[in-house]
Amino acid sequence: MLILKRIIHNTIWGGPKISRYTGVEGDSIGHLYSLYCREGISNEILNGPHQGKCLNEVFPLIKHDVGLAQYEYFPLTLALTEAQHNLSIQVHPDDRAANALESRARGKRESWYFIEAPLSGTIINGCTCRTADQMHEMIAQGAFMEMADTLPVQVGDYVFVEPGTLHAITAGSLVFEIEEGADFTYRFYDYDRTDAQGNKRELHLDKATTALNIQLKSAVRRYYDKPIQEKTYSTQLITNTTTADVPAVNIYTNESRTLECFTLVQGTLVADGTSVAPGSTLLLWPGESIDTHGVTLAFVSKTQEDNL
Repeated sequence: MLILKRIIHNTIWGGPKISRYTGVEGDSIGHLYSLYCREGISNEILNGPHQGKCLNEVFPLIKHDVGLAQYEYFPLTLALTEAQHNLSIQVHPDDRAANALESRARGKRESWYFIEAPLSGTIINGCTCRTADQMHEMIAQGAFMEMADTLPVQVGDYVFVEPGTLHAITAGSLVFEIEEGADFTYRFYDYDRTDAQGNKRELHLDKATTALNIQLKSAVRRYYDKPIQEKTYSTQLITNTTTADVPAVNIYTNESRTLECFTLVQGTLVADGTSVAPGSTLLLWPGESIDTHGVTLAFVSKTQEDNL
């Protein structure tokens, strides 16, 4: 297994909630990346023969052994994400748009599990406009709040965002986030916020308009003790609750043919002689097991084996 060091990422919309996972005070932490594998930024490995190296260095050495040879970088990004303020109203490209706009083969898909719900009880998801003419008129007028539809969510809800969907998590949300594909975000509207230097963040109206599919809107789902399968990845909720009739199951085994990402969110975990901090991810080899005694909430995520 590989145990990964967490990466703290401060953002203009982040807040203080993630500090309770890190022990590091901060009122603008937007992401706690438990798995990030890109050029220039990646998690450090904390155990084993690759200790001290970063995942983006090691992945090319192991990807052929676990059916991931077609990927330049590890295909999933995992994080705890807090929105103290609304995120920008945005869209991600699908595969076709990513190829046309960025010369990349894959678009960006993402999912959220709501650990804490937004203060409003809703997130931005989908469009109110029903025709291309309405869409172009609203964009020309800058009527992005009017164009944005909403989706009610509560604690324990799971939402998958298909590429091309207008979306944003809103203030108060704390989510476990899964991302897959190219790291492209096109912003329609950012509430005219400015950074410490007084600069507004860049908008991407042309690309966002090209990537947007006004017909798409997400639905809320729940895990119900079984994995949720998406087209390119799957995710499973792990909870260890003991009752008089049903004792907690304390061993988890990777029974797949590829690496599985085991992310601890709440509780305690010791693996390979290392105390694992909340918000951390372990990469488990096929057939590898861990003792989950003490784990309250965790997630297992992996690339769909049908795509290997």
